[in-house]
Amino acid sequence: MEPLVIAGKSYASRLLVGTGKYKDFDETRRAVEASGADIVTVAIRRTNIGQDAGQPSLLDALPPARYTYLPNTAGCYTAEEAIRTLRLARELLDGHALVKLEVLGDAHTLYPNVVETLKAAEVLIRDGFQVMVYTSDDPIIAQRLQDLGCVAIMPLASLIGSGMGILNPWNLRIMRDRIQVPLIVDAGVGTASDAAIAMELGCDGVLMNTAIAGAQNPVLMAEAMKLAVDAGRRAYLAGRMAKKIYTASPSSPTGGLIGR
Repeated sequence: MEPLVIAGKSYASRLLVGTGKYKDFDETRRAVEASGADIVTVAIRRTNIGQDAGQPSLLDALPPARYTYLPNTAGCYTAEEAIRTLRLARELLDGHALVKLEVLGDAHTLYPNVVETLKAAEVLIRDGFQVMVYTSDDPIIAQRLQDLGCVAIMPLASLIGSGMGILNPWNLRIMRDRIQVPLIVDAGVGTASDAAIAMELGCDGVLMNTAIAGAQNPVLMAEAMKLAVDAGRRAYLAGRMAKKIYTASPSSPTGGLIGR
């Protein structure tokens, strides 16, 4: 199958995974390996990637030579916080430019603050960052972020950590028609069928964390998500049959039956 291309670089997997909420770095490593993901996102404010030299580092469990790190701004509520966090990440990762921008609106819902997101995206892009951006499922905002120069648009399926799945497939379809950069569902996936539906709608990929880390068996769920994303992509490319009401035709021909 064709690779996922983000900012000019190709990735074999269309599943992107987070690295938080696991019981330890060993479980993180095993789940990420089972997922087949090439891109792993890391919350700079919560995970050690060299900020604390005396503590275990995620870089040891998931070597940057094997995985593309996607630093994110989880926990940021203003454009200024997000910009400062990603500038720190660039220093820690030796000039790394590919980042995930998320600016939250409140601590209860973790819904994106699109006004602050737009402000931060404009500054970061001007500073040379390749911005993959978490946003609402508003097609107009998605278009605006693309026009600013974001390299991927990442609308929520439902609230972060909710596991509610895709609540508004129609907006995702509108985005699919209007967005030329990769469209990646981010947040709200709960199980494998949610990931498959996102891909069947034409999304280019799915990013998830809690759906895997919060499962009773994270490693097995990671494998299930890998298969679901692949199956959903193949179904989208294949083109599903048309839905029909009372116009059914048998799957086998009726002509030439024995005895006729």
